[in-house]
Amino acid sequence: MPVPALAWVLAASLWSFAPADVDLAPPHLARATVSGRVTDAATAEPLTGARVFISGQTTSALSGDGGEYTFILPGDGWGGREVEVRAELAGYQSVARTVRLSGATTRVDLALAPGGDRGMEEAVLRAQYAHPAPPPPAGRPQAVQEAVGIDAARRVSEAARGGVSPRPRPDFNTESYAHIEEADFRGVEDNPLSTFAIDVDRASYSNMRRFIDRGMRPPIDAIRIEELVNYFSYDYPSPKGAHPFSISTEVGTAPWQPEHRLLRIGIQGRDIATAELPASNLVFLIDVSGSMQPPDKLPLLKSSLRLLVAQMRPADRVAIVVYAGHAGLALPPTSGENRSEILFAIDRLEAGGSTAGGAGLRLAYEVAREHFSREGNNRVILASDGDFNVGPSSDAEMIRLIERERESGVFLSVLGFGTGNLQDSKMEQLANHGNGSYAYIDSEREAAKVLVSEFAGTLFTIAKDVKVQVEFNPREVQAYRLIGYENRALRAEDFADDRRDAGELGAGHTVTALYEIVPAGIDGPDVADAPPLRYRGRADVTGRAASGELGFVQLRYKRPDDSKSVLVQQAFVDRGGDGSGDMRFAASVAAFGMLLRESEHAGDFSPGDVLELARGSLGDDEEGYRREFIRLVRETRAQGLLKR
Repeated sequence: MPVPALAWVLAASLWSFAPADVDLAPPHLARATVSGRVTDAATAEPLTGARVFISGQTTSALSGDGGEYTFILPGDGWGGREVEVRAELAGYQSVARTVRLSGATTRVDLALAPGGDRGMEEAVLRAQYAHPAPPPPAGRPQAVQEAVGIDAARRVSEAARGGVSPRPRPDFNTESYAHIEEADFRGVEDNPLSTFAIDVDRASYSNMRRFIDRGMRPPIDAIRIEELVNYFSYDYPSPKGAHPFSISTEVGTAPWQPEHRLLRIGIQGRDIATAELPASNLVFLIDVSGSMQPPDKLPLLKSSLRLLVAQMRPADRVAIVVYAGHAGLALPPTSGENRSEILFAIDRLEAGGSTAGGAGLRLAYEVAREHFSREGNNRVILASDGDFNVGPSSDAEMIRLIERERESGVFLSVLGFGTGNLQDSKMEQLANHGNGSYAYIDSEREAAKVLVSEFAGTLFTIAKDVKVQVEFNPREVQAYRLIGYENRALRAEDFADDRRDAGELGAGHTVTALYEIVPAGIDGPDVADAPPLRYRGRADVTGRAASGELGFVQLRYKRPDDSKSVLVQQAFVDRGGDGSGDMRFAASVAAFGMLLRESEHAGDFSPGDVLELARGSLGDDEEGYRREFIRLVRETRAQGLLKR
């Protein structure tokens, strides 16, 4: 049966479960808004990161820089209705106000008194997370399974408050993170080349924030330092000329080891206004299995997709494929001009059943191919907690499918949701093989960042298979280590091999890489000895080694429709000094990541040192993300989540 015909059959079957008296016509799209400011009741200072809830709604809003929040209520008929508005933040007592809504916008300011501690629930969560994790399942040596009885802990706290009794059998957390072996220093004499694929993912940062906001220390392997650093924007020059990005380098002090130097490599993708982007052919592949029922999963996913739909243009098309026990087409490809139809389809999604992720992927790609736009952006957007556990859905099989489809021009991006079942390692792997990015959505604010502020970069690729290779000058550099990018490392010979897959760069995206450098002539760290070379002596270096250059950066990339790479090269030098404010802030984020990973390379650096470094390099911070980082470091130190 042709896909369009199958679409209507499956869609009709999905809607057939609705009660007979439910009106299936798209609802009126008017919205009521509640907005206000969350402050500290003792100091009147604004509070960033407070969660605001409204009675009867399954999602929440997060207060941003300045304590401001906005909550959009769906549908109409809100005028004159009473609702309860509640705010919560770790370290404060929650507060609630009952208000009567009037007009399109109602202002509700909330002041939180210090002294709350998130109650017994967080204490139980921390205690359970401290227990040793069970060994990884057979055949998955790379996976680290974290066992946490989160739902059970929640029931314990409810019982302590006079609520329900805890079940005797807990629902265990099965979050999965790929093992990361931190890179050590490498001697330049024997290892002059460092090669890696770029990474524009930011999922590790928002996932880390989720743990800290719950009063828990993130698992070590949940911390990918390059994703923490790349969560923030930096002031890199806009690209000029033929290449779709610029490359800049800077050398400053390594704050955790002042005798060492820190190299920052920055890549700035060309920004493209949303109105100028090629038409998009998007297929939302949405997990509606039973594991997606909690508010931070499918309800938050639906709110996030509504934000994305608001960016759609008439030339854009969107389809929705859902999967649970079976996969089905919930919305055939629909023009962005018909937002009411798209929003109606999103609103009707409900969770239930087991998971057939492999079948969903195949159907999503089938729909994307049938409506392929030769000049446009063709992409499947998988939104899930990563649970693929029914049907022929082995990782290897799905990766082969994704790799085949990316060669046809249909890329895959992944949005992760929820707590307790997040399959982080699997979702990152799928996005990497699909020439797309992986983001973790922990709030509507993060959804707005990924799907509104970074809309072009999330959905439109300007360069693919981007690889970086750095050659260090042995007369200037004794040893080096790349901070992060452990799962993006490449062999030196992979750099010029156009068959080797690498990272993708989206419109407006920035990529930052940091190297810690041990200058020549000082006592350096121990590095592994390499066997002597038969045909090249250690003193046999070219005359360019005396130029004062610290090293040489090379970058290869392919344009989205090309199979042959383009080479870009430039040298870099050390001009002295501690580095720019942007560089020092990136260093503070990297240092925090090292502390969370218990890295031996952090030396005596402490959370207090991270705070001092970050506060001194805050910059303009128009969006408030750097201030939020400072809040997370402060929370981590206040709650004793780090050993030092």
